[in-house]
Amino acid sequence: MARVKEDYRSLNGPQKAAILMLSLGEEHSAQIFALMDDDEIKEISQTMAGLGTISSSVVERLFVEFADQISSTGSLVGSYESTERLLARSLPKDRVEMIMEEIRGPAGRTMWDKLGNVNEAVLANYLKNEYPQTVAVVLSKIKTDHAARVLAMLPENFAMEVVMRMLRMESVQKDVLDGVERTLRTEFMSNLARTARRDAHEMMAEIFNNLDRNAENRFMSALEERNRESAERIKALMFTFEDLVRVDASGVQTLLRHVEKDKLALALKGASEGVRDLFFKNMSERAGKMLREDMDALGPVRLRDVDLAQGLIVAMAKELAASGQIVISEGREEDELIY
Repeated sequence: MARVKEDYRSLNGPQKAAILMLSLGEEHSAQIFALMDDDEIKEISQTMAGLGTISSSVVERLFVEFADQISSTGSLVGSYESTERLLARSLPKDRVEMIMEEIRGPAGRTMWDKLGNVNEAVLANYLKNEYPQTVAVVLSKIKTDHAARVLAMLPENFAMEVVMRMLRMESVQKDVLDGVERTLRTEFMSNLARTARRDAHEMMAEIFNNLDRNAENRFMSALEERNRESAERIKALMFTFEDLVRVDASGVQTLLRHVEKDKLALALKGASEGVRDLFFKNMSERAGKMLREDMDALGPVRLRDVDLAQGLIVAMAKELAASGQIVISEGREEDELIY
């Protein structure tokens, strides 16, 4: 076997990495190997096999240099995927799956903290199929404002059963509480974590939303030729400036209060008559007249600038929708408003 020289300066990068991996021992090096791709593993493995004997002074110098570099580095990067691979090296598969489901699920230290971060409609949809006594226990353990929103979304007769049980409920025995918590974790939280995993079509829809119009049309046309079904799914998931027609009057007025007027003028230059009318109808006559004058004063504008302005307004609409300040209808019959 080839022997590495005593001179530390003669070591190359792969040799330093190989020595470090050998020094860490099997358990720690296995975790690091889990984060590497196959080519990196092969290169370091081949280098390790040809190292020979390494003096303690070389190993010590290597650790000093490594510590210096780590302390001066900007940041470390982690992800769900790398974490899952690392855990799989040292834990049973079912244990890894349970931990990852906990991580992917809603935030919170305890089960009740986690439930407090679950959307009330999602929680109500699950609880409506449980026993009223179970629902009473759950609602008694989460914050009162969240419990109120969940209760309002339950079927009326069922909700009243829950209310009656909450009124009669005394201190809940620990074994009952543990049972409810266990059921929630195994049935509800695990399913919630699985469904929360990002759908590839949703991710692509967001990416397409951020392309300029020419690039979007080019990619969409190419995708339609290769996979029409995926193209249609992405189109359905995309939210564009033209989709603002799905926002009701009060929502448009809220949006107008948050949008810069110069950006709106630029965005409307490239909008359809339907979207233009939507905004003008929800402005005062004087404000509408001023906006039309601003649009005329812009003269010819670049398509890229229009796309950018529209993108900013769409992002603002999504932000307001996420915070509950406006509602973006999905176009279904149950989304229609009654006045």
